[in-house]
Amino acid sequence: MRLPIVLLLISTLLFSCSDAKKETTAKTKNTERVLPKLEPDRYNVAFLIMNGTYNTEFTAPFDIFQHTRYRKNIKAMNTFTVANTLEPITTFEGVRILPDFNYIRDTIPKIDILVVPSAEHHLNSDLQVTTLLKFVKKVDESALFITSHCDGAFVLAKAGLLDGVISTTFPSDIAAYKKMFPHLSVKDSVLFVHDKKYITSAGGAKSFEAALYLCELLYGKDIAESLAEGLVINWDLDKVPHFIPQ
Repeated sequence: MRLPIVLLLISTLLFSCSDAKKETTAKTKNTERVLPKLEPDRYNVAFLIMNGTYNTEFTAPFDIFQHTRYRKNIKAMNTFTVANTLEPITTFEGVRILPDFNYIRDTIPKIDILVVPSAEHHLNSDLQVTTLLKFVKKVDESALFITSHCDGAFVLAKAGLLDGVISTTFPSDIAAYKKMFPHLSVKDSVLFVHDKKYITSAGGAKSFEAALYLCELLYGKDIAESLAEGLVINWDLDKVPHFIPQ
């Protein structure tokens, strides 16, 4: 006589767990999207991310630029991410990042500085993504600076942005870069190149140097040194191998 009661209790518990799971899923799906707060009178800096983005080429310039907001009497930077999705992207090293804007569907804030970190497939399949290349070209029309780190230069080159300027990329990919884009002027044995509004860097941990250079250009040596000090970096532009055409 007790067996039906036991079965009834088990059935009730199973339905309760199922309902709770559905409720949790619904709450997750209906979570309100929180957009980054973009302060007025600042430079808007967008970081173009995607699956396979390498951590350092993203986080190094992000750290430098984000910390400008803690310096007084300068036009600091708003930092945010853009991707072709609002779903979490996974970096090459396995970190999951939730993009702020979907450049395919969203109205994107005006971008003053675009940062293109390197990603796993920047030498092959990413270069065939027309929406990616169109976005980069569109931003280039009004951006003050376009920057790349490591193989991010391949995306800029494929989009045609580096025609007529000197650029660089990850040291061991220089040969592949020259072969894929034989018409480009390429500089090796430097950590970054600044030609017109384009700053291309060797990437890796040296992405910090290219970001600090841009800050020195915008804010002066003292601010750049203070940003570097906050990240325990000895910053001296004269000691960083770089190239700026005269």
